[in-house]
Amino acid sequence: MPGPRVLFIGGTGLISAASLARAAALGFNVTVLNRGTSAGRPLPAGVEHLVADVRDPDAVRGVLGRRTFDVVADFVTFTPEQARTGVDLFRGRCGQYLFISSASAYQKPPARLPITESTPLRNPFWQYSRDKIACEDVFAAAYRDDGFPVTMVRPAHTYDPTRIPLLFGWTDVHRMRAGLPVVVHGDGTSLWTLTHTADFAVGFVGLFGIAAAVGESFHITSDEALPWDAVYRAVAAAADVPEPALVHVSSDMIAAAAPDLGPALHGDRSHSVIFSNAKVKALVPEFRARIPFAVGARQILAWHIDHPEARVVNPDYMALSDKLASL
Repeated sequence: MPGPRVLFIGGTGLISAASLARAAALGFNVTVLNRGTSAGRPLPAGVEHLVADVRDPDAVRGVLGRRTFDVVADFVTFTPEQARTGVDLFRGRCGQYLFISSASAYQKPPARLPITESTPLRNPFWQYSRDKIACEDVFAAAYRDDGFPVTMVRPAHTYDPTRIPLLFGWTDVHRMRAGLPVVVHGDGTSLWTLTHTADFAVGFVGLFGIAAAVGESFHITSDEALPWDAVYRAVAAAADVPEPALVHVSSDMIAAAAPDLGPALHGDRSHSVIFSNAKVKALVPEFRARIPFAVGARQILAWHIDHPEARVVNPDYMALSDKLASL
């Protein structure tokens, strides 16, 4: 007998792919809806694939036909206009609609720690976060007014072996190995939470079909909070660099030299974040973040060793690192 019907909108991204794999492994009857243009993370065997651009509502209606779903997982809504389209497309078509928001939407700087789901949503620094807040407002209004069965999920900094969570990615690893100074924002002591996608997937899929989750919001993160220096040192250790040359530069100075980095620094990374996961654990008792970043860092380096095409040294980041390290 087939399991509950689940639609993933997206399904091939860093966060969604792990959740898709878990849902398929647990026996859910999974359908993926996307443009069919990404080959980086192939779909699991047995997953139905519908091809349409979710930004084209008529095309989506065409491929969905009269289908209904027990769960819809939306990984690709980023603006309130897109959120309104999601409500219009799936009102009356699903039993639960999980919207992927962002933990960066929480108050910055946070007035108190740990962050809980009742922490206010306010981020004056980063438009991405403000747009996610606006999306939540649309979905919350649809729930209040019409009973639209939304569950808000707020991932924090989530990674898999393909993603290096350092400011300049592989360029920083290259600099570590070459004995060159590596820039760390701030003084390296602010606390940061990194969550492996495999851990996130346990909590996320665990919310599928849970009536008590409808109308609620949840973040799903690791319970491990590391100083940024420790994050860089974990990557260095995985790269067989016992003592990286870390240089601390204020977020203001980095943003002045590279304005495109400013919003994410000021609106997210420069603030200490510790999360309480009590709310999701109460509904999903099997959720525990079991992969510490020291293990995740070794997975990252192993994957990059096996994928030389991903080991790209960015000359702009090299020059910027040299400039910032000399200030």
